[in-house]
Amino acid sequence: MVDHSAPSSVTIAPPPVELERVPLVANQRSIGWLSDTVANVIEDKTPRWWWIAITISGLTSLWLPLGLIYLISTGVGVWGLNHPVAWGWAIVNFVWWIGIGHAGTLISAILFLLRQKWRTSINRAAEAMTIFAVMCAGIFPGVHVGRVWFDWWLFPIPNAHSIWPQFRSPLLWDVFAVSTYFTVSVLFWYMGLIPDLATMRDRFRKVAGKVVAPAARLRNKVAQILYGLFSLGWTGSNRHWRNYEKAYLLLAGLSTPLVLSVHSIVSFDFAVSQLPGWHTTIFPPYFVAGAVFSGFGMVMTLMIPLRALYKGMDEIVTTRHLELMCKVILTTGSIVGYAYGMEFFIAYYGGNPYELYAFKNRAFGDYYWSYWLMVTCNVVSPHLFWFNWCRTTPWFIWVVTIFVNIGMWMERFVIVVTSLHNDYMPGNWGYYSPTWVDVCTYIGTMGFFMTLFLLFCRFLPLIAIAEVKGVTPYADPHHPLGGAKQ
Repeated sequence: MVDHSAPSSVTIAPPPVELERVPLVANQRSIGWLSDTVANVIEDKTPRWWWIAITISGLTSLWLPLGLIYLISTGVGVWGLNHPVAWGWAIVNFVWWIGIGHAGTLISAILFLLRQKWRTSINRAAEAMTIFAVMCAGIFPGVHVGRVWFDWWLFPIPNAHSIWPQFRSPLLWDVFAVSTYFTVSVLFWYMGLIPDLATMRDRFRKVAGKVVAPAARLRNKVAQILYGLFSLGWTGSNRHWRNYEKAYLLLAGLSTPLVLSVHSIVSFDFAVSQLPGWHTTIFPPYFVAGAVFSGFGMVMTLMIPLRALYKGMDEIVTTRHLELMCKVILTTGSIVGYAYGMEFFIAYYGGNPYELYAFKNRAFGDYYWSYWLMVTCNVVSPHLFWFNWCRTTPWFIWVVTIFVNIGMWMERFVIVVTSLHNDYMPGNWGYYSPTWVDVCTYIGTMGFFMTLFLLFCRFLPLIAIAEVKGVTPYADPHHPLGGAKQ
């Protein structure tokens, strides 16, 4: 018999120590601290900066009805549209806002299905941003039809009043896709809110007897009623949690194909045409990657100032969260840069002189400034996140995300305008410039979006309290700190 045992002089090294992950909530904060920090944003006195911001955004949002009233009363001729460029800022803004609305559902649905725990600190604000961005986007196709009193023709009611609208337009696909996406996003957002609304209800009920001032007592009572009404009788029982998790998972599974399909359908508005610069099969994945790219940029643009303004929020939305989102922006920005190069390759390899001219005209024609601004913002700036300092420094990240948002708007402008302004015949060539009505409407939607988001921050939990608690060590009974001992 051969002895295969190790000699006594050989020592077996212990297994390597598992690397400890960076905690998703800094400083080992207790679950009670999490509830207090998020709820205090609603319960405390409204900060001065919020009043200043809501005043500015409210006044800015007034530009939207001003532009729309003048547009509807006068006609779409007040836009900068001309003979070759029949699509202008309205379609540019529509595609841009829809793209921004993709990050919320992606963070919540796809990252939830992939069991990425870092999503819990940012998903609530991202979902709210999605809803508000889609609301802003829906304004532009409605007014772009010119006769807004016939907008109801877009809905599937062919037998109403014996009127049979034309359903063969590709623009009708957007109506179905965007309305479905909006409905599911609202349901998904509201489903995640229910446990936190119950938390706010119970907190206001707990301090009800301590409130003395009549105005404060009335505010407390109204808050109890409203939060209690929308929490749908949530008690936190085992049965409620089981049904909640099942419904949340089903909505996440339903939302995932919508994230990928909605912007693909929006890209079909261009890709199904025969116009050089639009007729390309790369548009669906290209548009989806760009949507995720711009959506994550807008999430960072909103969350970085909020984590600095609200006390304790930087311990929930940590530098780790910002770093991971920067990596997503870097990845999607690389895909977008690849798509830019591939467009030129397809035009060259296809041998179509008109398509080759369309892309040469984008880079070196009348709108060369927009193309190179787009490349600088969307291709060059995200690659700064290869460096650790760049993706862990909040103010620098915020500056880069501003460039990302600008670059993605310029991308939509380049796609829409530069493909139209030089037609097959030189007689159809023209230069497009927006009018004050275009600018007014766009700035108004920015104010409208910020007003809704500020109201959300003030009256609803900015962070998903229940979900963040679930990823802390206190939620793990096998952890030394587990079992909610604090």
